[in-house]
Amino acid sequence: MNEHLLAADRLFSGYDKQTILHDISISVPQNKISVILGANGCGKSTLLKTFARLLKPSKGTITLDGKHISSLPSRQLAQTLGLLPQTPVTPEGIKVTDLVSRGRFPYRRTFSGLSSDDFSAVSDALEMMGITNLADRSVDELSGGQRQRVWIALALAQQTDILLLDEPTNYLDEQHIEWLRRYLQEYENAFILISHDIPFLNSVINIIYHMENQRLDRYVGDYDKFREVYEVKKAQLEAAYKRQQQEIAEL
Repeated sequence: MNEHLLAADRLFSGYDKQTILHDISISVPQNKISVILGANGCGKSTLLKTFARLLKPSKGTITLDGKHISSLPSRQLAQTLGLLPQTPVTPEGIKVTDLVSRGRFPYRRTFSGLSSDDFSAVSDALEMMGITNLADRSVDELSGGQRQRVWIALALAQQTDILLLDEPTNYLDEQHIEWLRRYLQEYENAFILISHDIPFLNSVINIIYHMENQRLDRYVGDYDKFREVYEVKKAQLEAAYKRQQQEIAEL
């Protein structure tokens, strides 16, 4: 796999006429696992969807290896960058193998069937997520945890160098959370995570981006280190605000 640099500069993005991201800049480090933290509705998922070109920014630029992603062919982008959304929509009646096989669309030249490389990638992904025995089942019939493993298998079958994972531990049991933890720890390329699972985050992440008040601040280290630095920073800001208000009152 190759190293890729994903970056956004002065980014504004959202839905319809509602802007969620305001003037966001970020450079995703290579060979690192980054997490985006913030309150619900602050724009974490919006950022990942904009990176994946599911949303079109109203202002600003997103680049991959210095090239605007808007100019990249869809096949090339999909071979480099993959997204596991928080609430993926499952096509009605689709079987597990057929859904995971969709991860191979960026590599297929025809629709006549899977190549040997495609078949191997799909089989490996099913095996890694422990769902080979579910291959011929309808996804609609599966439990929430099983469906989540199918969607993760699809992302793995896509074999991209950058993966954007939005709440990947949702519905997973401890066994598969542990598997995902080990996989991320050994992965050689870039991940961006959104997750509220603090023990999981502490075991895998290198970089934290914190969204608050339409700002994106960068911290190095695990979640515990972030909380320590953040609380100090927050206390300093609150003290500065109180001093300012006291000066205004005195004037």
